[in-house]
Amino acid sequence: MPLQKTITNKEENAGHKQAIRRENEQQILNAAERVFAEFGFKGSTTAKIAQEAKIPKANLHYYFPTKEKLYRRVIEDICDSWLHSADLFDQSNDPREALTGYIHAKMDLSRQRPLGSRIWANEMIRGAQFTSDYIGKNVKEWLESRIIVIDKWINEEKIARVDPRSLMYMIWATTQHYADFNAQIEILNDNKSLTDEEFETAKSQVTEIILRGVGL
Repeated sequence: MPLQKTITNKEENAGHKQAIRRENEQQILNAAERVFAEFGFKGSTTAKIAQEAKIPKANLHYYFPTKEKLYRRVIEDICDSWLHSADLFDQSNDPREALTGYIHAKMDLSRQRPLGSRIWANEMIRGAQFTSDYIGKNVKEWLESRIIVIDKWINEEKIARVDPRSLMYMIWATTQHYADFNAQIEILNDNKSLTDEEFETAKSQVTEIILRGVGL
């Protein structure tokens, strides 16, 4: 029994350390997202990010040795959240349900995490300098798997015959518009942010327009 107790204590200690590490990393990632969104990659420094995270710079470098590694992690974390928003594609054979869930999730992420979307947009404008390998593998594999689903819907005559890539690009562009061009939206909304009710209306309208475009 003493041996079993020792093993259990070691496992609990390891789990506690992992939890602390995840918490510390998330604190740094949250701060980095704010700094990268404001200053861009070139204008950001690990010193600024450490200050924003309220930790010593040495602690930041313990988790992320270079600014580039931290930037890539922020970018990948942002994209991973978008990719997971399409999980409904794997859970529903109904294109209306799957597309509605995906569009709603993407728009909600634009509202909840606008800074991340802007960092991604800036990275793409700059030619995906730091993320081309990630996009070429992770995002491409994810997109190809969704194209298979959309092609299946088309062949089963559940939706209109559309180009799956164009459909996905349209969803990305439209949903992320509410984050990347939020300043423009506010100006055109009498210099006011969209209320929750206005945003829900916009979400419904965007969804309905896209669904009609594929014959749903």
